[in-house]
Amino acid sequence: MKLYHMLSQVSFLKKSYAFKFLFVAFIGIHIPLIGILFFVLYGNNTISANSILIFSLIMTLLATALTLLVLNQLIKPIAIASKALNDYRTSRKLSILPDQYEDEAGLLMCNIQESIDEAESFINEKQDLIYMISHDLKNFAGNPQGLARLIIEENPSESVKNLAELICESTDLQFRYIENFIKLLKQQDEIAKSSSIIKTIQMSPILPAIKEQLSQLLAQKNIKLISDIEVEEAVLKIDEGLLIQVLVNLISNAIKFSYSGSEILMRIFKDDEKIVFTVSDKGMGFDQNQIEELFKKFTKMSKLGTANETSTGIGLYLCKKIIDKNGGKLSAMSLGKNKGATFTIVFDEESL
Repeated sequence: MKLYHMLSQVSFLKKSYAFKFLFVAFIGIHIPLIGILFFVLYGNNTISANSILIFSLIMTLLATALTLLVLNQLIKPIAIASKALNDYRTSRKLSILPDQYEDEAGLLMCNIQESIDEAESFINEKQDLIYMISHDLKNFAGNPQGLARLIIEENPSESVKNLAELICESTDLQFRYIENFIKLLKQQDEIAKSSSIIKTIQMSPILPAIKEQLSQLLAQKNIKLISDIEVEEAVLKIDEGLLIQVLVNLISNAIKFSYSGSEILMRIFKDDEKIVFTVSDKGMGFDQNQIEELFKKFTKMSKLGTANETSTGIGLYLCKKIIDKNGGKLSAMSLGKNKGATFTIVFDEESL
């Protein structure tokens, strides 16, 4: 950017990016000619034609290399603008681009910066509005629920009591839907802002972190979590915390649809140059034609677990979104209803 800034201070180059290139090219073309003139005029009178030819070739090569180097520096504004836009698109990373230049490259940087600022402002305002509306909806749903509970406390007739209980169940469902919607927005924002930096992840701490979060759920259904970890460490793009979050969600999902007293197996192994994570259960399973529906948000396949646990309909959607964003693939497989299910995550191992 230093060269671009220097050329932008020249009055006749200030407002044209093309003129900057032409100016550099003009200087580069004439360097060999100027060099030859000086060589002939001030050199030894006995200079041979071969000497002039060799000198011309050397000057031309040097001038070409220097011109290419300068032109490469001159396209820095385009590279910086492209990187800023890509950083925002992939990870919501905000950059600050200069806005004082008047040529086409300067206008490009200025417009990209304004577009990023407007997009970020729009996203934040949209989320604030949705959170506010969701909060108000919870209040609106709470009013009829409160009245219904007051009616139940007054010991009404059986038919009136049944109607009041239906109102309570309906509003509870609305509360869960609103909470799941807010959770979806928050986690989507976290995913968008997470950075995909290649790092070495140790596998040994993963299992204790998972058991710490799921020990109560496992105990409630008397389900045993078995692990088979064949890899000590792996170089991946995904953040360790996000990876654990995905595995927790997958195992939590497996617990929900597993029968009491059964087992869940988590494996981590290497297959050629790929790192594979699998979570397998012996629970309710699903038909193969339902796989695509599994990973949709608020999927129609949301159903009660084996102990009537409710499903949010967004867990697997978020898992797939996290894995996809970090360069992996998440898939599901089942032999059919009541034949269990296996969820598989595959990463290509990176190199530091």
